[in-house]
Amino acid sequence: MLRLNQIKLDISHNEEDLLKAIADNLKVKQSKVKSYKIIKKSVDARKDNVKYVYCIDAEVFDEDKILQRLHKKDIMKSEYKEYVLPMPGNEKSDKRIIIAGFGPAGIFCAYALALRGYKPVVIERGADVDTRKSIVNRFFTAGELNTECNVQFGEGGAGTFSDGKLNTLIKDKEGRGKFVLETFVKFGANPEITYINKPHIGTDVLSDIVKNMRKEIINLGGEVRFNSKLSEIHSSNGHIEAVTVVCDGNKYDIETDTLVLAIGHSARDTFYMLKDENLNMESKAFAVGVRIEHNQKMIQEYMYKSYADKLPAADYKVTYQAGNGRGVYSFCMCPGGYVVNASSEKEMLAINGMSYSKRDGINANSAMVVTVNPEDYGGSGPLSGVEFQRKLERLAYRECNGKVVVQLFDDYVNNRISKDFGSIMPQIKGEYGFGNINNILPEFINVSLKEGIKACNQRIPGFAADDAVLSGVESRTSSPVRINRDELYESNIKGIYPCGEGAGYAGGITSAAIDGLKVAEKIIERRAV
Repeated sequence: MLRLNQIKLDISHNEEDLLKAIADNLKVKQSKVKSYKIIKKSVDARKDNVKYVYCIDAEVFDEDKILQRLHKKDIMKSEYKEYVLPMPGNEKSDKRIIIAGFGPAGIFCAYALALRGYKPVVIERGADVDTRKSIVNRFFTAGELNTECNVQFGEGGAGTFSDGKLNTLIKDKEGRGKFVLETFVKFGANPEITYINKPHIGTDVLSDIVKNMRKEIINLGGEVRFNSKLSEIHSSNGHIEAVTVVCDGNKYDIETDTLVLAIGHSARDTFYMLKDENLNMESKAFAVGVRIEHNQKMIQEYMYKSYADKLPAADYKVTYQAGNGRGVYSFCMCPGGYVVNASSEKEMLAINGMSYSKRDGINANSAMVVTVNPEDYGGSGPLSGVEFQRKLERLAYRECNGKVVVQLFDDYVNNRISKDFGSIMPQIKGEYGFGNINNILPEFINVSLKEGIKACNQRIPGFAADDAVLSGVESRTSSPVRINRDELYESNIKGIYPCGEGAGYAGGITSAAIDGLKVAEKIIERRAV
């Protein structure tokens, strides 16, 4: 296979045009191209003449001769590597492998183990995805918060009620990321996610995919127990021996020598339980801020100019360093999306963003956030970041009596409560009302955000429009905790494997799924089937 980079085509091209471009780049007849696979497809919108840009793996006759003849820097041998799970180890055990949490990390860990013949037991505090959707929709419409099943907890994890973005900055030399995307396709995703730049699925499609993966895990011999919360761990001589699970108010124990902690970034009560059980952990940096909404048409026209109505919903990424040294940046940008009330604790308010697969909402939104470090928390201990988040979320809840706090940008800058909307009407899942975000966030974050959003107007005209809609508080960009693990991915209590975003080793759906695979590999390498 030959790898061809930087093939540029008009946005109205067809498959025949692409095949012709491959042959022309290789300077061969089209009949010499046996097959090709799209590795990456992106949009080059730097000039008004917008193009699609391809990276292609092509199988052709006489590949070595073609390479010797062309000597082009954009044509080389393909580096595609197929992901292969390791073979099982020799350590025998009659105890079941327990996975706590059924978000991306837990799902892919369980799936990999099941593929190799293990029969893991997954315990998930929330409900199955269909029941969960009903519970979440009731929260959006009636404000009835279920603290065990919500936007954060339940089948699929927090990512199920997000944009379903699958981009990651992780280097993928072993092919894990490609395996994750191909697995999503196997269970119902559009095949284009394996090659488009910044792929996404959408919450409507992702919910079906995680359900299909659960069915396959069960078909392979695994087990998934919903409404089942990890409440205690039991260890002896530095090794795990059992876990206690709470289901419908009843407790029961499961003997185990292998526990995967894929608990997600919002399992605060579980963090405290683990701390009490002397699991080594530490606080870590994360980011907090607001959501900002603009009209998607404005973003579209800025990014794609005269091609705005001919291309998929445009996204953006902006960064800025404020005068106080703080980094301000966009996070989890949702084209054609919605702001979501993502609360999971009583009398606390947190928000997130999501899109459906078509990304056809009238607004674009993204988090605009500022990094906070352990020294900013004003507390001590590994869970000081959790308490910092809770403080902000309590303030947000009180600011508007539990409703999502909304404020126009000009009013935020001038420290006053908004009275009316301008040209942008918020698209929010859950009740919202006008409040003052200045009363919620610390002064250093308010100063940084105001300066940063104004500066981003130089990059995207209209970004700092007076009537841009802010909402708060975006407090759960990533876990405030890292559960320490060694080179074998085990914690200080042997047999416990901290995993995914909640354990501090991932920052999104794909990276969490990859970490789930890494943990599964370590267990497989050690343990006999």
